[in-house]
Amino acid sequence: MLDQMTLYPVADDVLFAPGGRVVIRTYGVASTAPEDGQARTVAYRTWVTGVRDQPRCWRWGHFEDARRGHNKVLEWLTGRGPQPQPIAAV
Repeated sequence: MLDQMTLYPVADDVLFAPGGRVVIRTYGVASTAPEDGQARTVAYRTWVTGVRDQPRCWRWGHFEDARRGHNKVLEWLTGRGPQPQPIAAV
Protein backbone atom coordinates (compact mmCIF):
# COMPACT_ATOMS: atom_id res chain seq x y z
CA MET A 1 0.00 0.00 0.00
CA LEU A 2 2.81 2.47 0.79
CA ASP A 3 4.24 1.96 -2.69
CA GLN A 4 0.95 3.37 -4.01
CA MET A 5 1.21 6.57 -1.95
CA THR A 6 3.24 9.73 -2.29
CA LEU A 7 4.36 11.65 0.82
CA TYR A 8 4.86 15.40 0.66
CA PRO A 9 6.90 16.64 3.65
CA VAL A 10 5.75 19.94 5.14
CA ALA A 11 7.74 20.18 8.40
CA ASP A 12 9.68 18.01 10.89
CA ASP A 13 10.71 18.98 14.40
CA VAL A 14 12.14 17.21 17.44
CA LEU A 15 11.76 18.41 21.02
CA PHE A 16 13.78 17.01 23.90
CA ALA A 17 11.78 16.82 27.13
CA PRO A 18 12.49 15.29 30.55
CA GLY A 19 10.34 12.28 29.58
CA GLY A 20 12.18 11.71 26.30
CA ARG A 21 12.13 12.79 22.70
CA VAL A 22 8.98 14.18 21.04
CA VAL A 23 8.80 14.09 17.25
CA ILE A 24 6.40 16.32 15.30
CA ARG A 25 5.94 15.54 11.60
CA THR A 26 3.59 17.21 9.18
CA TYR A 27 3.16 15.85 5.68
CA GLY A 28 0.72 15.43 2.85
CA VAL A 29 -0.34 12.00 1.64
CA ALA A 30 -1.71 11.27 -1.82
CA SER A 31 -2.52 8.02 -3.54
CA THR A 32 -1.01 7.37 -6.94
CA ALA A 33 -2.54 9.23 -9.85
CA PRO A 34 -5.89 7.74 -10.85
CA GLU A 35 -6.16 6.09 -14.26
CA ASP A 36 -9.04 8.31 -15.40
CA GLY A 37 -6.92 11.49 -15.37
CA GLN A 38 -8.52 13.11 -12.32
CA ALA A 39 -6.31 15.18 -10.05
CA ARG A 40 -5.26 13.40 -6.89
CA THR A 41 -6.26 14.81 -3.57
CA VAL A 42 -3.71 15.38 -0.83
CA ALA A 43 -4.60 14.82 2.83
CA TYR A 44 -2.39 16.73 5.28
CA ARG A 45 -1.58 15.35 8.73
CA THR A 46 0.48 16.33 11.75
CA TRP A 47 1.64 13.36 13.85
CA VAL A 48 3.19 13.65 17.29
CA THR A 49 5.05 10.72 18.81
CA GLY A 50 6.47 10.61 22.32
CA VAL A 51 3.57 12.35 24.12
CA ARG A 52 1.39 10.21 26.34
CA ASP A 53 -2.33 10.68 26.97
CA GLN A 54 -2.62 13.53 24.49
CA PRO A 55 -3.97 13.86 20.95
CA ARG A 56 -1.37 12.64 18.51
CA CYS A 57 -2.83 13.46 15.10
CA TRP A 58 -4.31 16.54 13.50
CA ARG A 59 -5.83 16.74 10.03
CA TRP A 60 -5.58 19.79 7.80
CA GLY A 61 -7.32 20.74 4.58
CA HIS A 62 -4.55 22.51 2.65
CA PHE A 63 -0.80 22.99 2.64
CA GLU A 64 -0.91 26.43 4.28
CA ASP A 65 -3.28 25.15 6.99
CA ALA A 66 -0.87 22.27 7.64
CA ARG A 67 2.11 24.62 7.89
CA ARG A 68 0.32 26.92 10.34
CA GLY A 69 -1.08 23.93 12.22
CA HIS A 70 2.38 22.43 12.64
CA ASN A 71 3.56 25.69 14.22
CA LYS A 72 0.53 25.75 16.54
CA VAL A 73 1.27 22.19 17.67
CA LEU A 74 4.86 23.26 18.43
CA GLU A 75 3.60 26.25 20.43
CA TRP A 76 1.23 24.00 22.39
CA LEU A 77 3.93 21.44 23.17
CA THR A 78 6.34 24.14 24.36
CA GLY A 79 3.69 25.83 26.52
CA ARG A 80 3.41 28.98 24.40
CA GLY A 81 -0.11 28.39 23.13
CA PRO A 82 -3.37 26.47 23.56
CA GLN A 83 -3.99 23.00 22.20
CA PRO A 84 -4.71 23.40 18.48
CA GLN A 85 -7.93 22.30 16.88
CA PRO A 86 -7.88 20.82 13.38
CA ILE A 87 -8.69 23.34 10.69
CA ALA A 88 -10.44 20.77 8.48
CA ALA A 89 -11.72 17.35 9.46
CA VAL A 90 -11.48 14.54 6.95
